Amino acid sequence: MFRFFENLVDPFAPYTQTDNPPQTLPAFLWDYAQPFKRLFVLTALMSVFVAAVEIGLIFYLGRVVDVLNGGDPAEVWAVYGMELILAALFVLILRPLIQVLDVALLNNAIMPNFGTLFRWRAHGQVLRQSVGWFENDFAGRIANRIMQTPPAAGEAVFQVFDAITFSLAYLVGAAVLLWNADIRLVIPLLVWLGLYMVLLRWTMQRVGPASKAAADARSEVTGRVVDAYTNIHSVKLFAHHDHEMAFAREAIEATRQTFSREMRIYTVMDVALVGLNGLLIVGVVGWAIWLWMAGTASVGVVAAATALTLRLNAMTGWIMWAVSSLFRSLGIVAEGMETIAQPITLVDAPDAKPLEFRKGAIELQELSHHYGRGSGGLDSVSLSIAAGEKIGLIGRSGAGKSTLVKLLLRFYEPEGGRILIDGQDITQVTQNSLRHVIGMVQQDSSLLHRSVRDNILYGSSGATETDVVTAAKQAEAHEFVLDLSDPEGRAAYDAQVGERGVRLSGGQRQRIALARVILKDAPILVLDEATSALDSEVEAVIQSTLYGMMEGKTVIAIAHRLSTIARLDRILVLDDGRIAEDGSHAELLAQGGLYASFWNRQSGGFIGVEEVAE
Repeated sequence: MFRFFENLVDPFAPYTQTDNPPQTLPAFLWDYAQPFKRLFVLTALMSVFVAAVEIGLIFYLGRVVDVLNGGDPAEVWAVYGMELILAALFVLILRPLIQVLDVALLNNAIMPNFGTLFRWRAHGQVLRQSVGWFENDFAGRIANRIMQTPPAAGEAVFQVFDAITFSLAYLVGAAVLLWNADIRLVIPLLVWLGLYMVLLRWTMQRVGPASKAAADARSEVTGRVVDAYTNIHSVKLFAHHDHEMAFAREAIEATRQTFSREMRIYTVMDVALVGLNGLLIVGVVGWAIWLWMAGTASVGVVAAATALTLRLNAMTGWIMWAVSSLFRSLGIVAEGMETIAQPITLVDAPDAKPLEFRKGAIELQELSHHYGRGSGGLDSVSLSIAAGEKIGLIGRSGAGKSTLVKLLLRFYEPEGGRILIDGQDITQVTQNSLRHVIGMVQQDSSLLHRSVRDNILYGSSGATETDVVTAAKQAEAHEFVLDLSDPEGRAAYDAQVGERGVRLSGGQRQRIALARVILKDAPILVLDEATSALDSEVEAVIQSTLYGMMEGKTVIAIAHRLSTIARLDRILVLDDGRIAEDGSHAELLAQGGLYASFWNRQSGGFIGVEEVAE
């Protein structure tokens, strides 16, 4: 039975992704709720039906009291025995079946799947954001919003059907019951309801903003804490334990204060609710007793009115908390929307086609990018790289080397000009096809918190075990990999490398990253200080591997150690966002310009301290 309800909606079913998610809370939730529309309608109807059954039982309680009060037991049983038996069977059999259907729809069909669908799609939406988007936020805060928003959305849906729909139907049913008993009994109920709605409105106006503020504060704490954990080496290296504690305390204290302000609202609500419920009980039950004393109401009416008001008295706190929880959850969802609902700005062109790779010729035409600052980055750079040509990039920090590579990979959109690969504007081809033909080894090669094998397979998920080992051997990684183990007892290629590869040395991480790119075997190769983390002995071996990898590929190599690029076809010197010099190693030395000065100032092949590159 459980499996039937749990499979009514597939949370991982294909869906149409959007670059511009709805920006209002109702539209945002409704967009995610589309697969559940029919279930929502059915669940709402069942909630109303359950409320009607509860009201019917209270009504029938009054009838039973009147029946028992109207004759001797034998006569009552003779006349009403079958009716009482049928009522008992309804309570014992049919009512539980109705309840089972109601709770199964909500607890088993909607709740597990709605949160799962929400988290799945929210994660997919965030993953589609550009690298620049991620660089402008805390990874911890983004992750916190992805994790806390789906359960909050699920809680909101739960309260709508478990409490709000049920309670509205119950209140309508209560008014009808009192109306049928004696129309005058509706008056105190309506007075109470009016005051209750005033209290509810007062609470809701304050709970939503307070909940959003509390959620913002929690996300800030998560961001700061994760930032410290991620950079624990720097924290320890600079002995900044106390600084990080103070930095975290500031955010934690802000969270405490926002939560305290939120809880004050609930305290006021609870105190006011007790007073209102007293008014409800005295108003309805007292009036029913007065009507009975006047001979215009039966004992059964008094009993039904009493049972009804006591039930409402018990429900009002639950309803208030349910509505408060609803708005609190909506506040958390609204906070999560600040991340999840941000438009995707770096997208494929509407008619984008896969890149048709031919030979690997790259051309930059008046390429500019200043990160929106008007300076820095690249400034009107034009460059042609022939298919199979290997060029080196050098320059001071901020000269534009990394910017050029990021634009080539389309991590950012150029602010001016364009990049062509085999004559095709990269903004007019799909991003995946573009990055599929480019392999890159970075200076800081962080790894995924997975096994060594999984990290190498990231280069080509369909590769065989033999391919993985061969790539590792080429990257001089196989020998140390065989000696690896993790705290869970996994060894060699099964060993987990830790977050960002923290369990490995810098050189080991670099060699795993290199093996990954070897396995990818992309026709365009970008090397950003690919050997900077290696010791001299390993670097000498890796250099031959790198030159072997370069055969037949178009290569762009960024280097601070000039000896590593001296053998390349051309060397470009970037300065202040422009190409200052272009030529072979020998030609640039003969010019006696920037490259020659860098070369002369090197000690062991590095640009001098005063000329430190990116």
